[in-house]
Amino acid sequence: MNVAVRVKICCIANEAEAQLAIAHGAAAIGLVSAMPSGPGVIDDATVARVAAAVHGQPVRSFLLTARTRADDIAAQHAAAGTTTLQLVDHVPLPELQRLRARVPGVELVQVVHVTGETALHEALAVAPFVDALLLDSGNPQAAVKQLGGTGRTHDWALARRIRDAVFPLPLWLAGGLRVHNVAEAIATVQPHGLDLCTGVRLGGRLHAPTLAAFMAAVSA
Repeated sequence: MNVAVRVKICCIANEAEAQLAIAHGAAAIGLVSAMPSGPGVIDDATVARVAAAVHGQPVRSFLLTARTRADDIAAQHAAAGTTTLQLVDHVPLPELQRLRARVPGVELVQVVHVTGETALHEALAVAPFVDALLLDSGNPQAAVKQLGGTGRTHDWALARRIRDAVFPLPLWLAGGLRVHNVAEAIATVQPHGLDLCTGVRLGGRLHAPTLAAFMAAVSA
């Protein structure tokens, strides 16, 4: 697989899905804790069990959390045993600074939902305080917050502008990625990595043939 573009397989349900993702070359797996909406949610005990199962393997484990208070996020991370924190909702900058102090050495990835031009300003504001950004297609302003797993694409031209504005900060691209559009996504945005959930699933389960086809498309 092209080492320049990493792939994170999200919404991992159990140890078997984690190993399937790793076997197909995933650089990271995503473990989704409690969310207001969206697919792939597993309980905290399962998050910890899967994270422990992949410990020592060449893969990063992302804890997706909708919490926004530093103390709450740090406590959840300590119980999970994951390598990386993916903050799917807006975390106020003072809380981000407190979180950094609470979890030194833990990678912080802030999600920015690309709903319009404000995403660029949000990305620039948060970039100095995190280790990476992840652009997704949720809608935090919806009556029931959408914080990921929508299966929708967003404006990749805007995503590229954000990527260029924050470079060399690593930027992950999520939202509606599939076999048929991943080449265009890579060419347009030139992200550090790709993140997907629904695009490699069938009936809600990780689908090995689709996963293999996606990885082949990334390599090509």
